[in-house]
Amino acid sequence: MITRRTLLGTAAIAALSPKLARGDEALLAAMEASEVIYVTPIRSNGAESRCQAEVWFANVGTTMYVVSAADAWRSQAIRQGLTNSRIWVGDLGVWGDINGRYKSLPMVNAVASIETDPIAQARALDAMGDKYPLAWVLWGPRFRKGLSDGSRVMLRYRPA
Repeated sequence: MITRRTLLGTAAIAALSPKLARGDEALLAAMEASEVIYVTPIRSNGAESRCQAEVWFANVGTTMYVVSAADAWRSQAIRQGLTNSRIWVGDLGVWGDINGRYKSLPMVNAVASIETDPIAQARALDAMGDKYPLAWVLWGPRFRKGLSDGSRVMLRYRPA
């Protein structure tokens, strides 16, 4: 069933990213439907990092946002200049328990950065609240407090 939210979200993504809209409808649909993404930094030698995980995310257009502990490997990789990332969109469970099956999901290469703009952060947090309404009662205040006190950072992933 196509909901108004799905239709509007897909239309916004398509308008903001003609390259993705032309080339990968599966990715666009997965971004709208999925609860998590699987993300890994790309090392300087071009190989995927061994650090991989499934994480909550919200997309605003084609940009994906993740809130992470400031000292987590995802955050550290970006600070160390490892800004190229690979993202698989979909939900197959905990990455360590699925023997790499997430690599069959729609994939996008992305450029990662730490989002510090308060307006962009607020927009992404609102999108997360819409995406995870029940869990957001607990996690919304934690994410906001962590971003405020520096114990968490917001990561931005833009398709490359």
